[in-house]
Amino acid sequence: MLYGRSEEQAEIDRLLDGTREGRSGALVLRGAAGIGKSALLEYAADRAADMRVLRGVGIESEAALPYAALHLLLRSGLDRIDALPDAQATALSGALGLRDAPPESRFLVGLATLSLLSELAGDRALLCLVDDAQWFDQASLDTLLFAARRLEADGVVMIFGARPEFPATGLPERRLGGLDDAAAAALLPADLPPQVRERLLQESAGNPLALVELPAALTPEQRAGRLSPVGAMPVADRVREAFHAQMSGLPEAARTALLIAAADGSGELATLVAAGASPPGLEAAERSRLMGINGSTVGFRHPLIRAAAYQSAPLTERLAAHRALADALTGSASPDAADRRAWHLAAATLGPDEDVARQLEEAAGRARTRGGHAAMAAAYQRAAELSVDPVRRSARLAAAALAASDAGLMGRAAALADSATPDVDDPTMIVALTQVRAHREVELGTPLAAGRIILDAVPRVAVHAPDQATWLLVEAVRCAWFSGDVPLAAHAAAMLRELPVTGWPLADQAEGLTRLLGGDIAAGLALLDAGRDLSGLGVPGLTFAAGACLAAGRAALAEEIAGRVAADCQQSGMIGWLAFALQDQGFAQGLLGRYGDAMGTLDAGLRLARDLGHEHRVLHLTCCLAWILADQGDVPGCREKAEEGVRRADDRGLVLAATIGRWALGRLELGLGNADAALRHLAAVPPTGFGVLAAADQVEAAVRSGRPDRAGEPLERYLTWARHVGQPVSDAVALRCQALVDQDEASFADAVRVHERVDQPYEQARTRLAYGEWLRRSRRRADARVQLRGALEIFDRLGAELWARRSRAELRATGDVPAAPRRSGDPLSVLTPQEREVVRLAAGGASNRDIGAQLFLSPRTVGYHLYKAFPKLGITSRSQLAAIARSAMVE
Repeated sequence: MLYGRSEEQAEIDRLLDGTREGRSGALVLRGAAGIGKSALLEYAADRAADMRVLRGVGIESEAALPYAALHLLLRSGLDRIDALPDAQATALSGALGLRDAPPESRFLVGLATLSLLSELAGDRALLCLVDDAQWFDQASLDTLLFAARRLEADGVVMIFGARPEFPATGLPERRLGGLDDAAAAALLPADLPPQVRERLLQESAGNPLALVELPAALTPEQRAGRLSPVGAMPVADRVREAFHAQMSGLPEAARTALLIAAADGSGELATLVAAGASPPGLEAAERSRLMGINGSTVGFRHPLIRAAAYQSAPLTERLAAHRALADALTGSASPDAADRRAWHLAAATLGPDEDVARQLEEAAGRARTRGGHAAMAAAYQRAAELSVDPVRRSARLAAAALAASDAGLMGRAAALADSATPDVDDPTMIVALTQVRAHREVELGTPLAAGRIILDAVPRVAVHAPDQATWLLVEAVRCAWFSGDVPLAAHAAAMLRELPVTGWPLADQAEGLTRLLGGDIAAGLALLDAGRDLSGLGVPGLTFAAGACLAAGRAALAEEIAGRVAADCQQSGMIGWLAFALQDQGFAQGLLGRYGDAMGTLDAGLRLARDLGHEHRVLHLTCCLAWILADQGDVPGCREKAEEGVRRADDRGLVLAATIGRWALGRLELGLGNADAALRHLAAVPPTGFGVLAAADQVEAAVRSGRPDRAGEPLERYLTWARHVGQPVSDAVALRCQALVDQDEASFADAVRVHERVDQPYEQARTRLAYGEWLRRSRRRADARVQLRGALEIFDRLGAELWARRSRAELRATGDVPAAPRRSGDPLSVLTPQEREVVRLAAGGASNRDIGAQLFLSPRTVGYHLYKAFPKLGITSRSQLAAIARSAMVE
C-alpha cells in the first residue's frame, strides 16, 4: 500500500485509462533517492495487468555503453523488429548490436523505437516503465525521449522515474516531495517510543525509504530511545549508512558478492560467478534481502544498496573487483562484452596506460557503428585521460569533442575541444574542433563569439589548407549575418580575399552578404547573383546558399534549395542541419504566400530544434512563425511569439532573428490599422542586411501614420534593392511604395500590372487594396470597387483575416455590400499543421510508414491524423485526397 501519493496515483490511473482507449501519454516522476518513484512505478505495473509491460532500469556503471539501457527495455519485444520498415529495422538492430550496420542517425533509431513500441502495443495497450532514468546511457535516453515526445495515438504510456536533475524537456512531470507527517508516521513501526518516532520523522524528511530502512538499522539502545537514532547526514547518505550497517553483519563471501555485483551492473549471474562471486556468498546476500536472483539475472532491491555496497568497500577491493570482471569478460560471446571489459579495465587503472586507452579507443569505434555518439565521446575522453603521449591525448580529446557534438552535447563538446586544441596541429582537426566550439556558441551562446572563435583559428589552417580556411571564413560571415555585426563580416571577407582564389561559389556569396550588411546593396546583390553555381556543394554549403537566396529576394530558389537539403538530411540523418533547412524552407514558403505549407514546415523545424536543444534555432523559427501568423491575422499568437522571440534574441545578440520578429510585429500592426505602432516596430529593424526586405512595410507605415518625411530613406533603400534584384514581385512592391509616397495613380496601375506577371498573391492583394483606397479617396468609387474586390478575394483565399477586414471596410465605404467573411479557399486550411503535412504526403501516394519516416511519427499516429483529417475535409477515403490537394495548390 502506498501512503501519501493519492494525486500521483490518480494521474497514473488517468494515463492508463487513456491508453486503453488508444491514446498515448508520458510522465516523468522526479525526486530524490528513496522518495517513492520506484513504488509508484510498481503501482503502475499492478494497475496494468491487462497491458503489455516493458521495464528498464538505469545502471550507473553502464552509462557509457551505447543503447545498453534501450536493449534492456526492449529485449522482450525484439522479435518484432522485422515488422518495421527496412531502414528502421536496420538502424535499431545495428544500434542494439544485433547485426552489423553502418552508422545511423540517432533520430532514425528513435523513429524505429517509436514504431516498435506502436507495433508491440498492437490491439492492446503498452506500458513502459523506466526506473533510474538518470543513469541511462545518453543514446538510449535520447531515443526514448524522442519517442515519448511523439506518442499520440499509439496506445503507449511511458513513465520515467528519475532524480531531480534528469533532462526531459517537453514531457509532463511530477516532482515528489517528502510525505506529510500522517503518511510518514504510518510507515514507522508501531512499537517505537514517541521520542524515537518524532526524531525519525524529523530526520527522514518524509523520505519513504528512510522511514522503512532506518528503524531496521537501529541498535537496541537506539530503538529504546537511549541514544540519538540518526546522525546529521543527508537522507540518501543516511539510508546508505543503514544499508551498510546491514552489510557489515554479513559473511565476507556475501559482501564480496555484493561488491562484484555492484561493480558489474549487468546482472549476469555467470559473469559474477566467473569474477569471484561464490554461490554461497550470493545465496547469503539474497537471504539478507539486499539483492534478488531471478533465473540467470541478479538485481539489487534498490539502487542505494548498490551504491552502499560499492562505496563502502576499500579502494583496493574495488579495483580488484573491476580487474576480476574484466578477466571474466575475456572471450565472452556477449555483443557488448569487449566494451564492458574495456571500461572495467579503465576503472581498475589509476595512472596512464596506453594499452587500456587503446581498448577504449576501439570501444569508441564500435560505438560509432551503432550511432552511440555520447558513449563514443565518453570512451575517447577516458582514453585521453589514460594516454601517455600528449599528442595522442589531444587527438583523442578531439575525437571525443566531435562525438559529443554529434550527440548534441554542445557544452561538453566545446569543453573537450578547448582541452584538445593546444596540442593539435593537423589542419583538418583544427577545422573540426573550431566548428565544434563555434557551433556551441551559435546555438547556446552568441553568433558574434562564434565568429571570433573561427577567425582566431584561420591563420593556423590557412598556411597548410587554404581551401579549408575558405570554408571557415564563409562560416564566420554566416555568424556575422546572424549577429548583424559589420566588423566581423568585413574582417572575415578581408581574410577571404587574401587567400588563393578557389573559384568556390560560396566565397562570392559570403562577400555579397558582407556588402549587404555594410549597406552596399548594389555590390552585394551582384556578388550574390554571381555565386549561384551550386554544383558540388554538400548540405552545409547548400544551407548557406539557401539563406543567401532569401537575402537576394529569390524566395522560390531558396525554397527549392532548402527543400533539397531537407530531403538529404532526412535520408542521411544529418538532423542538426535539418532544422536549419526547414527554417529557410518554411520562411521562403511564407514569402511566396503559401502560408499553410509554411506553418507545417516551420512547426516541424521548431519541434526538432527543441528536441536538439538548439536555442538559436528555436528563437529564429519562433520569429519566423510569428511572421506567418502576422499575415494570417493571428493577433495573440503573433504577438506572443514575436515579443518573446525578439526579447530573447536581443539578449543573445541574434540580430537576424530579432529582425524577423520586429518585422512580424510591424506587419501585424499594419494589418490592424495601427500605423504609428507599425512604424515604431519597423523603424527598429536594422536598415542593412536582411532588414532591407522590411523597408517596403516601413514606407507604408510612415505614409499611413501621416509621417511621409520618414518614408524617404526606406523608400530609396527598397527601390535600390528592387532595382538590383530584378524580380517582378519586388518591382511591383517598389512601384506600390513609390505610389504611396507620391500619391501617383500611374505607379499604382503599373504595380497592379507587374503583379500579374508573378504568383505572389499576398503582395498583389496589398497593392490592390492600397490602390483601391486611393481611388475611393479620389471619389472614384466604381474604379475603387474593382481593386478592392480583387484584394478581398485574395485575402479571403489566403486566410489573411485582418487585411480582408480592412478590404471589406473600404468596400462598404464605396457603397458596396461585400460578401460575408468566409474561410480561406484553401481546403486544407481546416487542418492542423501536422495534419496538413500528413495529408499532403498521403495525397502524393506515400504509405503511412513512409509518411511516418519523413515526419518522425509512428505509422499508427499517421493513421490517426488521417482519421481526424477525413471528416474535416468532407471525404471518406484515401483516394479522394489527391483531388483535395490539387485544388489547394490551384487556389
